[in-house]
Amino acid sequence: MKGWRLLLTRPADESQALARTLAESGVFSASLPLLEIEPLPMTEERRAIVYNLATYCAVIVVSKPAARLGLEWVDEVWPQPPMQHWFAVGAATAQILDDYNLRVFFPERGDDSEALLDLPQLQETLAAVYDPKVLIMRGEEGREWLADRLRERGASVDYLPLYRRFLPQYPAFALPGIVQAERLNGLVVSSGQGFQHLRELAGDAWAALSQMPLFVPSPRVAELAREAGAQTVVDCRGASASALLTALRAYPAPVSPAS
Repeated sequence: MKGWRLLLTRPADESQALARTLAESGVFSASLPLLEIEPLPMTEERRAIVYNLATYCAVIVVSKPAARLGLEWVDEVWPQPPMQHWFAVGAATAQILDDYNLRVFFPERGDDSEALLDLPQLQETLAAVYDPKVLIMRGEEGREWLADRLRERGASVDYLPLYRRFLPQYPAFALPGIVQAERLNGLVVSSGQGFQHLRELAGDAWAALSQMPLFVPSPRVAELAREAGAQTVVDCRGASASALLTALRAYPAPVSPAS
């Protein structure tokens, strides 16, 4: 693994934590955050959803920012959260909820909505009540796939939007510049939106960058990347540091560009 020189694109604090873990395994990394988080205000409509939290048999939390911000909002309204089941897309998100002493379930393999939907605990939760209601805590925008599948199974679904994600402003040469300056030989994205921002920022440099190995968290993001022309896409089957390290062990590092 020591031959890898990776570009990390997560928000700054998450990239710093991932970089430390990679360094412990001898993996060099440089960071160019391609996602920035802006919390949304607590409107009356959103406050009403939190007040009615007990009416949902299941709460699904799709990301670490959603977990942190969602719990802040719950704290404002509930002295103690109601005792429904909570579900997380990924172990890191689940850990935030678990630290709050919530009963949380998450897929052991795969950090995506598809893996979450297959959880027996989610299926049992929906089947245990006559008219199941599910709350999804997420960003301002997101795909509708999970909500659509839950509705097909007879559940009503509400969203609690907590934040918006945007691409920080960088000069046009920022992405190819850091790849060249740091002699990087691999790219890492943690979500579909992260990849879209990577492609957007790359601009005309995408033709060259698309030749580099690209590490992604799920089959869905892998498909997005291949459709955009990425030549070597590695599905880590998860967004955690351990999932990335497992993928790195399985793929020999290419030779880094000459400085």
